[in-house]
Amino acid sequence: MLATQEMNAARWRRDFADQSSQRGHRMTVRLLLVMLIGSAGVNAADPSEKLAPYFKPPAKYATDLGDYRSPLTFDDGTLVRTAEDWAKRRAEIKKYWHGLMGEWPALIEKPKIEYLEKVRREGITQHHVKIETAPGRLTEDAFLLVPDGAGPFPAVLVVFYEAKTAIGLGKSTHRDFALQLAKRGFVTLSLGGSPTTFYPTKETCKIQPLSFHAYEAANCASLLANLPMVDPKRIGVTGHSYGGKWALFAACLHESFACAAWSDPGIVFDEKRSNVNYWEPWYLGFEPGKDRKPGLPTNENPRMGPYKKMMADNRDLHELHALMAPRPFLVSGGAEDPPERWKALNHAVAVNKLLGAENRVGMTNRPTHDPTDESNDLLCQFFESFLKPATPPK
Repeated sequence: MLATQEMNAARWRRDFADQSSQRGHRMTVRLLLVMLIGSAGVNAADPSEKLAPYFKPPAKYATDLGDYRSPLTFDDGTLVRTAEDWAKRRAEIKKYWHGLMGEWPALIEKPKIEYLEKVRREGITQHHVKIETAPGRLTEDAFLLVPDGAGPFPAVLVVFYEAKTAIGLGKSTHRDFALQLAKRGFVTLSLGGSPTTFYPTKETCKIQPLSFHAYEAANCASLLANLPMVDPKRIGVTGHSYGGKWALFAACLHESFACAAWSDPGIVFDEKRSNVNYWEPWYLGFEPGKDRKPGLPTNENPRMGPYKKMMADNRDLHELHALMAPRPFLVSGGAEDPPERWKALNHAVAVNKLLGAENRVGMTNRPTHDPTDESNDLLCQFFESFLKPATPPK
């Protein structure tokens, strides 16, 4: 298998060089991407039989790259040809995004956890916990669910506006990801958090709120990894809507998450859809000392903050998707993430192919923003496929 991977990589580099000498730079990039998307590579992942079809785009989008700038091109225009090149390009992408959004504080090596109340539920022990998510920040809006049996278990962090919804005690239905996964043998940590969180205060905030929440999630990954009943190499993250945005940024920016599933967050910038609202100051549009009226960007209500710069630079979230490679992720798409989002996802597929990995990028689709029984079952199957094996994907 390793020999096959090396042969494929050598063929890609040779064909790429041939194309480079014959065509313009932009066309060369797109030819390479289409070749990588459509080529046969090393099959290193194994979704369930029911889930496997969702790891292939519909024929209509099979090689459609949209108008997105390829993540396989360095900022100076140099092309990524090898895995070694990709490591450098990956660092360049992270530097750009952290540079605009604000650098994270140092991660907490051993976040504090205090057990407040214990309840038994259907073969699960539910702990209300108080946890440390950032220096000087403790929250009681968190629940730890531990299944019966001998560990260590895989674990999933579930993020949303408040923690009770994910454990089945909120008002919304079909958002109880933490409870459903715990019933399937996962330790789950349900964490709530308001999107309008400015750390440490709005006046002194130097980190975009969405990036700060990703930082909190990274510390929660460390918290889970330190628990004796959790396998630290098998930790995932998920969330719905706003929680999906939170989970997307957390997984892409923090490598300790082995995989991730994002439920209809809006996985790219899209100013035609008011719910894909990364431009708002509580996500990526915060600018100190300025306020912006909520709503779609217009001449009268323009973009602000890092989001304004990202749009001017022709950057988009497909660059963050690419940071996941070769870690697997699933988009549980609804009204905000229809099948056409494969145009962006194909870029992550191409990066994975360059690294010799297949079946790492998947998307399910439903017509509604709200999750359904079927979409939730597929989301749970995703985590079972990639976190339940004794040896998770490297």
